[in-house]
Amino acid sequence: MHTVPPLRIRQVNQAPVQPGGDYVLYWMTAFRRVRSNFSLQRALEHCRELNKPLLILEALRTRYHWASDRLHRFVIEGMAANQQAIAAAANPGVYYFPYVEPAHGEGSGLLATLAKRAAVVVTDDFPCFFLPRLVKVAGRQLPVRLEAVDSNGIVPLRGTDHAFTMAFHFRRWLQKNLPRWLEKSEFPLADPLKRCELPTFEKLPASITKEWRPADLAKLLAPGGLQALPIDHSVLPASIHGGSAVAETVLKEFLKHRLARYADERNQPDANAASGVSPYLHFGHLSVHEMFTAAVRQEDWSLDCLAKKADGKNSGWWGTSPPLESFLDELITWREIGFNFCTHRPDDYDQYESLPEWCRKSLAKHAKDARPNLYDLDQFESAATHDPLWNAAQRQLVREGRMHNYLRMLWGKKVLEWSASPEDALQTLIHLNNKYAVDGRNPNSYSGIFWCLGRYDRPWAPERPIFGMIRYMSSENTARKIKVKNYLREYSEYSE
Repeated sequence: MHTVPPLRIRQVNQAPVQPGGDYVLYWMTAFRRVRSNFSLQRALEHCRELNKPLLILEALRTRYHWASDRLHRFVIEGMAANQQAIAAAANPGVYYFPYVEPAHGEGSGLLATLAKRAAVVVTDDFPCFFLPRLVKVAGRQLPVRLEAVDSNGIVPLRGTDHAFTMAFHFRRWLQKNLPRWLEKSEFPLADPLKRCELPTFEKLPASITKEWRPADLAKLLAPGGLQALPIDHSVLPASIHGGSAVAETVLKEFLKHRLARYADERNQPDANAASGVSPYLHFGHLSVHEMFTAAVRQEDWSLDCLAKKADGKNSGWWGTSPPLESFLDELITWREIGFNFCTHRPDDYDQYESLPEWCRKSLAKHAKDARPNLYDLDQFESAATHDPLWNAAQRQLVREGRMHNYLRMLWGKKVLEWSASPEDALQTLIHLNNKYAVDGRNPNSYSGIFWCLGRYDRPWAPERPIFGMIRYMSSENTARKIKVKNYLREYSEYSE
């Protein structure tokens, strides 16, 4: 039987399984989907072993940092997609409970109450933002076994034993070790609810559904539906929509129409060659395993295509076309190095002190250098700098919840140059990215922010004021390398 690999299962507490419980509870927090989801698959394994139905709790709280209409709507759209998918599965043994907290603290006690009636609780193991702390606290409080299951990437979180500090070294390690996790047995079931026979789920007691009323998702998604919630209404919903169905469409469109141009044109803002899948990966609406399978299906690829030599180079190992190889390097090397870092540096992955020593020494040496331009957080946030290209990138982030990948690097470098200290620059970058980017608050986005200050990079000569040996970028050089005329026009101050 195709079971969840043990390396992906972490027992959070020492409480026992309760065979007399009414159901198995899957507390869905990070992998908000019903396809290719190891957590859901693990919960169903317990259901079969214990002969229990399944209760899926997908909840959304209000008191998380940067909570806004933008993030709430995207998540709720995903909840609506899950509700539809579970209804379509028509399995009487599966009950879906969507809960959106109407006011601060009103969701308190729901998980504990449901867990009292559960045989075992399964949740998602995500190494970033507030979720690790949330799961740890729940483990201490729940009277039943809590398991956290890793469905983050191709490589399990505990598949490495240390944090990698260079992409080259991580890529070389991947080239030596990745093939074992590309075997079919290491992938989640594409449709775990298919042909899954479970005992019928009896209704939850009215005392539970009355105190914690299941969310009316359609009402919340209607115009003005979020206004009563205590979240930031100034950050408007993004132009992109959430949910697994939308995510699958975005992926298909990319593979069909843009993948062939990915290697050559992804750095060009006007080319629209990027994948666009990052927000769906972040909120778990799409699985990296599904993405990988769909991508390599574009070509006649198998494990036999892999090169035998692990040289750490970013081309020539996958045995695919250059566009697909470039995409796979971004999807696996650059995405998963962030998960690797957050896993092995849980206490400081988002702290200045986590930068390599050479970065901190170089930046400290130039900390008192004169800044030709100096801006505060409000000026950055409102795109009120002297630099039209930087302002355009910031406006795209505020308006759309995303930023072109290449310009994001310039965006970060300039904040470093125009801040009173590198520590201030880091806090500005984290705040702006996490507040406005739909894919923020993610290991991958922290990788991008910290790369601007030297993480995963090497010292660059010549030594410069402010930057020291940190890689330097300028708007003038960027405008010479890529075409930005249309981008500047689209995100000018007057194109609101």
